[in-house]
Amino acid sequence: MDGKVFCAGLAQYGNNNYFSPVMKYSSKLIADAVAEFTKLPGIGEKSALRLVLHLLKQDIDKVKNFGEVVTRMRTEVKFCQTCHNVSDHDLCEICANVHRDHAMVCLVETIRDVIAIENTNIYKGVYHVLGGVISPIDGIGPEKLNIDSLIQRARSGEIREVIMALSPTIEGDTTIFYISKKLRDMNVNITTIARGISFGGELEYTDEMTLARSIATRLPYENYLVKNSN
Repeated sequence: MDGKVFCAGLAQYGNNNYFSPVMKYSSKLIADAVAEFTKLPGIGEKSALRLVLHLLKQDIDKVKNFGEVVTRMRTEVKFCQTCHNVSDHDLCEICANVHRDHAMVCLVETIRDVIAIENTNIYKGVYHVLGGVISPIDGIGPEKLNIDSLIQRARSGEIREVIMALSPTIEGDTTIFYISKKLRDMNVNITTIARGISFGGELEYTDEMTLARSIATRLPYENYLVKNSN
């Protein structure tokens, strides 16, 4: 076949979307379900299609239960009134546990960090979930984080120590610096997790052994400032 003819054919097929990467479905219901799954983080169209076809093969009662569980999770899960962790009640299980050290508060960025630290089985205090870190470039200022409620807890006199367990990034360090200034005049000991975690890493992806060691060998915040200024 002549090369020009072949290229012309490709162009024609291309104009007809013959080589379009968009998948074609024989059912709009399937297409709509795939589109919804692709809205989930890390789920591409092929993975979404696999999940949809898997559900399609399941018993209708199992699929209904799946949908009901997800709906109940979204509508009934609450955020702890004290620490902002997820909970089935107004107070999460950790804050309600009388055997935890309520004078020791571990400050974390997200709920995923609470899960990561809890999996180490070494920390026996309570938490405070910020809901993010200060990041002006992303439009996240202190007013968008759960900082005021932490200050209120500190003012109540119930907190002896605040462990800054934020990811070792520029944004994380900025947040630590801001909050430490807010707590400066209060009778609260401020510590940070030991930097066995590399700078720029995410706390939730740190292995449990390193994370446990970082909690156990936490440092006074003043020492961390001196170390990072050299």
